[in-house]
Amino acid sequence: MIKNYLMRHAQVFFFSLGQLTRTPVATFLTVAVIGITLALPACLYVGIVNVQRLANGWQDNGRISLFLKQDLTAAASEKLADKIRRLSGVAWVDYISRDAALAEFKKLSGFGDALNALDRNPLPAVLVVHPTDKHADPDKLQALLKELRGYKEVDIAQIDLEWVRRLHAMLNLAQQAVLILAAGLAIAVLLIIGNTIRLAVLNRREEIEVTKLIGGTNAFIRRPFLYSGTLQGLLGAIFAWLLVGIALLLLSNPIRSLAGLYGSRFELENLGFLATLALIGAGGLLGWLGSRLAVGRHLRAIEPH
Repeated sequence: MIKNYLMRHAQVFFFSLGQLTRTPVATFLTVAVIGITLALPACLYVGIVNVQRLANGWQDNGRISLFLKQDLTAAASEKLADKIRRLSGVAWVDYISRDAALAEFKKLSGFGDALNALDRNPLPAVLVVHPTDKHADPDKLQALLKELRGYKEVDIAQIDLEWVRRLHAMLNLAQQAVLILAAGLAIAVLLIIGNTIRLAVLNRREEIEVTKLIGGTNAFIRRPFLYSGTLQGLLGAIFAWLLVGIALLLLSNPIRSLAGLYGSRFELENLGFLATLALIGAGGLLGWLGSRLAVGRHLRAIEPH
């Protein structure tokens, strides 16, 4: 029973595949349109993923600087650093001693000779707290900052949250825009496949009427059209994946050169395995759904005279 069921589906599959190969130009044009339509949100998704990867390299700009009290000893500062390292939202802590802070300030400010005339070091020791990726969110950073300000050894605790808020706001906006665009283009794919299947149904109207006369059910007649729509959706998704790969290949060298000017080794990342499966699966699902809607509507209107 199962063997016969699978055999019938295999026969319909290869029949539908043969139908597509008999009209290569029309099939290619349909697949190309579907591919370009699916490639647009896929490219934007890849762009957002790469921007997020690049932003992760900037997370140090979301670090918290703790300026310790002047009378705090080096041993007490190290002890505080160890205590902060054990907090759940902290990845690591850098300890900058008063002497190291003064040496760095002399190097960067250009006032080394003037600073040598000072009787005492005016700079405090600093703890630079690097949050974990999970705590890079502005609200969580603000909560962590509030907690760190509660330590009595800390004189000033500060962080520049504005750029973090802007970055997260822009990424969230881009993600929402991609979702809206993907939804709109998914409807476009449904219409493309639906119209293609509608024309196929109309071209085979007489064959469908004869099949119904000899007892063919709607499910039997519908099956090859469903396979045809699904195949076109899958092929369109594969075409979209190729387009995304070609676009990234063309952009890889310019991006690598630009990153090199900033001392970075950043490289574009293609669609991952799961994202590729999602793209191909979405293409197949849209193909099946578009053909299902089109065939169901037109089969009901075709009855033998």
